[in-house]
Amino acid sequence: MKKTKKKRIPKFKNEDQEREFWATHSALDYLDVSRARRVTLPNLKPSVKTISIRLPQMMLEELKLLANKRDVPYQSLLKMFLAERIEAELTHSTKL
Repeated sequence: MKKTKKKRIPKFKNEDQEREFWATHSALDYLDVSRARRVTLPNLKPSVKTISIRLPQMMLEELKLLANKRDVPYQSLLKMFLAERIEAELTHSTKL
């Protein structure tokens, strides 16, 4: 099997420039995946926190119904609703 020479990854001025680059380029053209190894990152902390929340039964049933209509898990829909409301509240409070 013939190895193809990989392209050189350019230097980026900032994360936005790098993000734009990788959005339009394949990492396979730049990285040799045949040498990739699995690693563990023992100090990596999850970016989410598990919580417990008590909801009225009817509210939970309605949430599940809405989620089913959108074909998403109800937990994801709840996170979307919370994110939208938090953003609205923060936007409103900065205008005061």
